[in-house]
Amino acid sequence: MPYTPPPELAGMSLAQIAEAVAARKLPPVEQWSPDNVDESHMRIAADGTWYHEGSPIKRPGMVRAFAGLLNHEEDGSYWLVVPYQKLSIEVEDACFIATDVSETEGDLAFRLNTDELVVAGPDNRIRAAGDPDQPAIYLHVRRGCEARLNRSTYEQLARIALARGDDWTVTSGGETFSLLPA
Repeated sequence: MPYTPPPELAGMSLAQIAEAVAARKLPPVEQWSPDNVDESHMRIAADGTWYHEGSPIKRPGMVRAFAGLLNHEEDGSYWLVVPYQKLSIEVEDACFIATDVSETEGDLAFRLNTDELVVAGPDNRIRAAGDPDQPAIYLHVRRGCEARLNRSTYEQLARIALARGDDWTVTSGGETFSLLPA
């Protein structure tokens, strides 16, 4: 079955975004605890490119499939989890890249490099890291995995914040998030 990406984020209502988020059926990775543990020989580079044994994975469908199996554990390790096996994966910075943001009906919806849509809020918090000269903004996606905002998405989010005032904060899902590193 061919993959059909969701429509442009800017043209979607919050209800349409919520519907697209709900339509993505993810496996219940957090419910699985397989005993078979091994290496995946995979890594996610800081620019969001996925590699297997040093070669980039060029099929977006494969990346989307693997992305649905990601889990970040409290010890900082990342894993691809299926019911019978748990494979370690190296993550250089973040599991995903946020490539677009839209303010819709008072909430912030982000598109990821996997074409997933995430609405910021209590379960998907925005976090500012780095330092004031080189900030890095992250969005919690799921299971401890985050998306780092690319440069243009950070600029879009900064414009949204500055339209609200000079305090460099944004609001979504009833939560307020600072864009300034602590």
